[in-house]
Amino acid sequence: MEAPVDKDPSQAYDIGMKTTVDISDSVMQELEQEAARQGCTMSELVETALRALLQKRPPARKLPPLPEFDMGEALVDIADRNALYEAMEE
Repeated sequence: MEAPVDKDPSQAYDIGMKTTVDISDSVMQELEQEAARQGCTMSELVETALRALLQKRPPARKLPPLPEFDMGEALVDIADRNALYEAMEE
């Protein structure tokens, strides 16, 4: 399927995956009217709308660093199983 001649060639439509979505009757009616107004198929219009939506996602924000605490020296050697058991029993 090719994009209409008057549209940006970077927006050309490839034959892609078919899928089923549930769309309310009122939205479907508006979709049909808008596709007719623009002179394109409903599939082209839906794909264009989805691409626009996905491109407008805000960039991931950088999270602040986690706090650090100085807890002092370890009270038990975690490699020593017996020492761990003794510490847990205290």
